[in-house]
Amino acid sequence: MAEWTNSPFFGVALSVAAFWIGVQLQKKTGLVACNPLLVAVILVIGVLLALRIPYENYNQGGSLINLFLSPATACLAVAIYSKMKLLKENWLPILVGCVVGSLVSMGSVLGLCRLFRLDEAMTASLLPKSVTTPIAVSVSQTHGGIPSITVVAVILTGIMGSILAPLLIRLFRVKDPITAGLSIGACSHAVGTSKALELGETEGAMSGLAIGVCGLVTVIFSLVLM
Repeated sequence: MAEWTNSPFFGVALSVAAFWIGVQLQKKTGLVACNPLLVAVILVIGVLLALRIPYENYNQGGSLINLFLSPATACLAVAIYSKMKLLKENWLPILVGCVVGSLVSMGSVLGLCRLFRLDEAMTASLLPKSVTTPIAVSVSQTHGGIPSITVVAVILTGIMGSILAPLLIRLFRVKDPITAGLSIGACSHAVGTSKALELGETEGAMSGLAIGVCGLVTVIFSLVLM
């Protein structure tokens, strides 16, 4: 077992297959809860546990996929550029929205960590949960956090955002695509942005923009809050 799982191709193949199954499952069921990323996470964990495959073996290939996180995030700039005119016309509400969104996210996490008396390492790990993984891990490590916990928090936040965002938009009757896109990007980074792109081109562009702005704001706020 260890021989064929001890190859980077195993981790890559398992991740791609699990995500493909998640995409097909969501297409067939139409259920928001069948988020492809959530399904992929569950399937990968299930396979590793069932076959007793060490995480280190899987991560040889899984770490290769992580290399694409930053380039994939940078590709969102294409959608932002296509809406440059809209961005120039609404730069002030966009900036204020991103700043407030980041402050509320980090403030709520900090308050809950203090309420439940979590230590500084755990607080630093959870604080940047609403920004994209490369930025979140960097912020976490800078302040003594645990990167693995940060990654889990970021993934769960993104999945919850992509599942709940369409429901909340309908519940609160959000009609403005700029507002919808910024709120999704500010709360659930790249995973939520994939859902925003499904809602519309403007929503996707604004959500992608929020990833960058909120990432920068989070870095600045972390210097003050931690």
